[in-house]
Amino acid sequence: MTLRLCRSMPVNKVLISIIAAACVIFGYISYLENQLATIEKSRRKLELAVAKLQVDRVSWSHNQAVREGWTQEENTGLSVTNPDDNMVVIYNRVPKTGSTSFVGVAYDLCKKNKFNVLHLNVSKNSHVLSLSDQMRFVRNITGWTAKKPAIYHGHLAFLEFDRFGVQERPIYINLIRDPLERLISYYYFLRNGDDFRPYLKRSRQGNKETFDECVENDSSDCDPNNLWVQVPFFCGQKAECWEEGSQWALDMAKHHLVNNYLVVGLTEQLPEFVAVLEATLPRFFQGATEKFLTGSKTHLRKTAKKIPPSKATIKKIHQSPVWKMEDEFYQFAKQQFEFIKERTLNKDLEDKGQLFFFEKIRPRR
Repeated sequence: MTLRLCRSMPVNKVLISIIAAACVIFGYISYLENQLATIEKSRRKLELAVAKLQVDRVSWSHNQAVREGWTQEENTGLSVTNPDDNMVVIYNRVPKTGSTSFVGVAYDLCKKNKFNVLHLNVSKNSHVLSLSDQMRFVRNITGWTAKKPAIYHGHLAFLEFDRFGVQERPIYINLIRDPLERLISYYYFLRNGDDFRPYLKRSRQGNKETFDECVENDSSDCDPNNLWVQVPFFCGQKAECWEEGSQWALDMAKHHLVNNYLVVGLTEQLPEFVAVLEATLPRFFQGATEKFLTGSKTHLRKTAKKIPPSKATIKKIHQSPVWKMEDEFYQFAKQQFEFIKERTLNKDLEDKGQLFFFEKIRPRR
């Protein structure tokens, strides 16, 4: 009967029926796929919620243990401390990279967040210590329990703690800047000072020669070899680190940056650097981003009367082998920071939060 009916139907009607049936089936399949996607999305949200509850529970247990430890310490005299309270951060700040603005935030937060900030003053502004002073420095900051947790800052080249037989290693952080921008800023700083201490007389005060004129005259203050600062700061205390144009120094600087520094930010992305630190080291930098963005110390030290270089000056400097190596290091550091920033922060500079969790934990308790 059905076969006769189909034979009696016009061909067009049969095709329309088939197409309609296919549309219904396709629509149903699409509906199922959407439902499955919704279920999968809900499952992921549930997993993240469970993970957050697990983290909150661990944090609560940790805080409770710390509180009980404090009570135990008060009642028995036994010392029970939070491991975060033993942290030591070293900011071996490169000159003219915005370091004063950043350190100002640390000083603002130290009382509220209960940590210490100490400035390292090295005689004659030397960036390298004698071997005996290196040992003293390492022993001092690892053993000075009364000043932990602490942030130490100063214009000091990277120092390898492993060489001195100590178990505790500090956390290194730093900022770097476009090498030519840094040199120009330093050039005018020596002549015109800054708005941080405008009354202080600088070593080149009264010298009106512009950076362009200096380059044209091949004067010593704008010698491209003066760019050799950021590479040796990250290379460290070895002799070859301070030899201009050393490939070994450049390689060591890169090695230390990726292996011995928690994060190295960029002067032109200082708010992002602060936000990454707040997300990663809240023991020190809780509230730092808001303090930096809304406070009065965003540009605490700004060089006065800084004149941008001409294209001819830039072209001449860019021909220098030292500039090429310093720029290579800067671009390398920039790539690392962009990678860290993208995976740590949302567009509003907020921490993306924990994106991992533990499961299938055995034995059950």
